[in-house]
Amino acid sequence: MTQKPNQDSKKFDDKDVEIIFRSLEHDGFLRIEHLQLRHRLFSGEWSEVFKRELHLKDPAVGVLLFDPDQDALLLVRQFRVGMFIDASRHGDQVLGWPLEIVAGMVDNAEEYEEVALRESKEESNCVPTDLIKICEYYNSPGISNEKTILFCGRIDSRNAGGVYGLAEEHEDIEVRVLTYTDAMAFIDTGEINNAMTIIALQWLQLHREELLNSWN
Repeated sequence: MTQKPNQDSKKFDDKDVEIIFRSLEHDGFLRIEHLQLRHRLFSGEWSEVFKRELHLKDPAVGVLLFDPDQDALLLVRQFRVGMFIDASRHGDQVLGWPLEIVAGMVDNAEEYEEVALRESKEESNCVPTDLIKICEYYNSPGISNEKTILFCGRIDSRNAGGVYGLAEEHEDIEVRVLTYTDAMAFIDTGEINNAMTIIALQWLQLHREELLNSWN
């Protein structure tokens, strides 16, 4: 039943969720848990017990590499199986090598800034300075606990380019340098079509003049 909106929205905490059963179902490239749980409803009652599969992942860090002197961005391309399979299923053009910002997973107790510097070096052979935190967000909270932390870092893109990545991680990563104008246009055309990169570029669109003034 639809209830009248309440301006004082109910606040929930961990006491409002009861996990009845939890087990690790798969522990490979992906870690998947099976859960049976219930939670408090906005009415104050408890929901029925229901089942969920949860994808467990460590936090990810993404870095938008921006060259204020050239008004240019460094993006990377590598094979992404999820995008390839989805495009193949729908008969679309091959989309398995998207344009993305540099990104990687947090290992052990690393600081997010450390990950940003490490992944930038491994994937693009550039080490950014003047790291600015953009935001933190959850990619798909209905099925995963993965959190992404985004940064913007200053680089010199004049000699950037090539193919990098770690062979032991099956990485084959091409570096692309785009003008700011081209990168923003690629969002409109759909050539840039992954959430992390779009969020970072739209942040830059809002803060570009501020960065150009402070970094030049």
